Amino acid sequence: MLLIYCPYCEEERSELEFRHGGDAHIARPTNIADISDEEFQEYFFLRDNPKGLIFERWRHIHGCGRFFNAARDTVSDKFVMSYKAGEPKPDLPGAAPASEKTVETYEATEGTAK
Repeated sequence: MLLIYCPYCEEERSELEFRHGGDAHIARPTNIADISDEEFQEYFFLRDNPKGLIFERWRHIHGCGRFFNAARDTVSDKFVMSYKAGEPKPDLPGAAPASEKTVETYEATEGTAK
């Protein structure tokens, strides 16, 4: 069983309490109605599947219910670190460099969840 650290609850919990939310730090189009079908397909469906360190969104479904980001090694399935949604992508050895693109988060669009 994997133990995942929730940065909001500040404790490690069983993987059964969490749900995967896809890739983290995806730059969303500013006006999705103005992009072509091919651009939408690339944004919505196509993702890299690298071997090694990746950044993902997770939700603590059976806990605080909040989304957070985590760095996970796809080879060992080990969680390297987790951090709150809206925080910048950390520079970790073996990770792709952080992008300068704006990333949409719940906190940025709706305010701080309580």
